[in-house]
Formats: sequence, structure tokens, C-alpha cells
Amino acid sequence: MTEVLDCIGLNCPLPVVKTAQAIKKLPPGSMLELLATDPGVEPDMNAWSRRTGNELVGITKDGDVFHVLIRKAG
Repeated sequence: MTEVLDCIGLNCPLPVVKTAQAIKKLPPGSMLELLATDPGVEPDMNAWSRRTGNELVGITKDGDVFHVLIRKAG
């Protein structure tokens, strides 16, 4: 099951901060889908995933909304 985190309308750094908080609550191997409209979310989540070891599975864009899929490390 994939947990969904809605950060639509939030600007940097809030999507990254909220992602870090949400992923801590999930068991290893879990998926988190981040929804965000801030264009900075793409480079920010790439950097965050490299720094934390969580896997950035993919980023897609649907209209103005970025869908960021992350698998928790562990």
C-alpha cells in the first residue's frame, strides 16, 4: 500500500520537511507518494533521497502537480 502525502500549494522547504516526517512513520520498504506543485520539488527530492538513502522511484507531472514516488530504505 502506498501512503499519499498532499503538499499541493506548499513551497520549499515544506514538501521535503513533511516528506521526512511522514517517511519516519512508515516501515522499511513502504511507498510514499508526494503530491506537490512547487517546481523545486524535483531537484529537492533527488537531493533528499541521495542524502537519506531512500529510493526515489520516480517523478511524474500531471498538469501542475508533481507525483513523487519514494520507497523507504531499510
